[in-house]
Amino acid sequence: MELRIFTEPQQGATYDDLLAVALEAEKLGFGAFFRSDHYLKMGDVTGDPGPSDAWTALAGLARDTSTIRLGTLVTSATFRHPAVLALQVAGVDQMSNGRVEFGLGAGWFDAEHEAFGIPFPSVKERFDRLEEQLAIITGLWNTKSGEGFSHDGEHYQLADNPGLTKPAQSELPIIIGGSGKKRTPALAVKYAAEFNAAFDSVEQSKALFERVTAAATEAGREKPLTLSAAQVLCVGSDEAELERRAAAIGRDKDELRENGVAGTVDEAIAKIKQFAEIGAERLYLQVLDLHDLDHLRLVAAEVMPQV
Repeated sequence: MELRIFTEPQQGATYDDLLAVALEAEKLGFGAFFRSDHYLKMGDVTGDPGPSDAWTALAGLARDTSTIRLGTLVTSATFRHPAVLALQVAGVDQMSNGRVEFGLGAGWFDAEHEAFGIPFPSVKERFDRLEEQLAIITGLWNTKSGEGFSHDGEHYQLADNPGLTKPAQSELPIIIGGSGKKRTPALAVKYAAEFNAAFDSVEQSKALFERVTAAATEAGREKPLTLSAAQVLCVGSDEAELERRAAAIGRDKDELRENGVAGTVDEAIAKIKQFAEIGAERLYLQVLDLHDLDHLRLVAAEVMPQV
């Protein structure tokens, strides 16, 4: 099982906060550093620091880190025009020497769209736009030198785009997740390298994995999808440390035990092994207290070697 660190900077984080976590995760051997793509804090919307743009921050991290993989879980298709987004992601991949992975979703947080004046259409239209975005982004990246890419869709139109800039990776990994029964698995099978089940129980994640795997078989996909999950992290070396970490993120320790990778070291190992048993190859550990680097050190020293 590969363990990755996943952060939520909209809840309050400077670039230096993110960099400190990314560098520590890199030093400790975590597989990747990911961040959300949100423009508004969830819960109390006041307070400093303000939000940061995901791809602006990742561009900085691409230069300030050296080996750890970087990505979004997940970028919102409502925020950016797909041709511009293709440029941004490819540019950051070049800046990182090929360490970027790209999670893309339809968008869901209506309050941030209202706060920033970003249109928030119906679920159907958001998925229609997501599907067009995936077609455009991959089409631009796959356009051969000297040729042009055009797209005449319902929501986006491109004419003879040269398909530049290219990612450093020949196949930049795309991540798609969610609980949709038909369109989500179909899009994952067609475009993604990885399918992610975010903040679901082991049983729910198993059902999602089975659904997308069945869709891949039905579509005749040859290359298997990497299956992954995301879970909140709260681990303590003893009960007192667990209580302190739970209180720091405003959560109850027993609720975290039920709904995350949480508890003692042994409990965290057991939960991770449950995800491995249903086919998960990667686990994104959502770290909510970005100043508690000892939390990462504990997981790297006592959990990672056992999973």
